Amino acid sequence: MAVVDLRYARALSQVVDEQKLDAIAMQAQLADFAALLAESHDLREVLENPSIPEQQKLNLLDAIAGRLGMSKPVRNLLAVMTHNNRLHELNEIAAAYHERADEQSHIAEAEITTARPLDEANRKLLEQQVAQLSGGQQVRATYHEDASLLGGAVVRIGTTVYDGSVRAQLQALKQRLIAAHA
Repeated sequence: MAVVDLRYARALSQVVDEQKLDAIAMQAQLADFAALLAESHDLREVLENPSIPEQQKLNLLDAIAGRLGMSKPVRNLLAVMTHNNRLHELNEIAAAYHERADEQSHIAEAEITTARPLDEANRKLLEQQVAQLSGGQQVRATYHEDASLLGGAVVRIGTTVYDGSVRAQLQALKQRLIAAHA
């Protein structure tokens, strides 16, 4: 992540904190605009074209902000990015803001891989255990399936991986048996 991306993300985060706004709503607004920008070649063309007067770009941005129900801080961030020719970095800035907002909200992102699908009760139980692993933070989990695990789960929180799969246990047993015969 570039330093510039972090600066924009920090600036938005600071405004959101000062004004006690909903950080999740700001994330959604950034994502909505990023999706619109990605879909519309014409919109990108207008907002990124240096020959189009800035006031015309701001008027267009205001119209979009009204249509999307965008808050003033997000609209202002987009206006500054447009002025500084940084709209092409919107996805990176949104990702940096998302990460920062999660940190401030004490939300841990967890990627959970299981051998088979889990029902809602087992998901809740697993998420409670993951919350304990992450220091009591609230957990936002994404689930994947990998039948080669045989059973158990592999949990990734940031760069830390907790491998409680049957496959990993069998691998460890195999290594101990090999070491015992050597």
